[in-house]
Amino acid sequence: MASASTSSIQRQKYDYFLVLDFEATCDNKSKLNQNEIIEFPVLKISGRTFECESIFHTYVTPTLNRQLTEFCTELTGITQNDVTNQPILSDVLQNFEEWLRKEYLLNPKVNFIFVTCGDWDLFTMLPGQCTYFNLQRAAYFDRWINIKKSFKKVTGKFANSGMMGMLNDLHIQHQGRHHSGIDDCKNIAAILKALAERGHVFEENRKK
Repeated sequence: MASASTSSIQRQKYDYFLVLDFEATCDNKSKLNQNEIIEFPVLKISGRTFECESIFHTYVTPTLNRQLTEFCTELTGITQNDVTNQPILSDVLQNFEEWLRKEYLLNPKVNFIFVTCGDWDLFTMLPGQCTYFNLQRAAYFDRWINIKKSFKKVTGKFANSGMMGMLNDLHIQHQGRHHSGIDDCKNIAAILKALAERGHVFEENRKK
């Protein structure tokens, strides 16, 4: 017999939701010429059960500002050792595509979409870095769900305080460290599932 929460989940338009949350180089004393992704985590969430089926996670070596600032480490928990001798972004994008293929997500019959907390990751950060370094960006990165907009549609509230505010409003216990990319993904996935359990059917709502 299906549980109450599972039975309330409606049939979704997507087979999988890929929850993504980048962390990037940053400083509170001076503006960097170009922020660079230093953590690239993605959770593969089933569109039926809203459980995680697979994880892609890697740290990324920055090439412009190789030395992380003290502020960046304090904010994200990412240390210099975490990013040293890791792949650069161009290699990470190739590795990610291989992971998508291994997970059968590039099968034309499989419909997936990214889920982010805001539009920054896929509207600003990744396009900006790809443009700066002249890297090709796959078309699948152009489709995503901003979970803040989904939250507002379900609850009628603006997610002014971001992920932490949504967790609080949905009575979900925060996991891990805030601004750790992989931990943020897990918390965003919990929000995604909670909204699904309220009967929400997700649609692409990215910033145009």
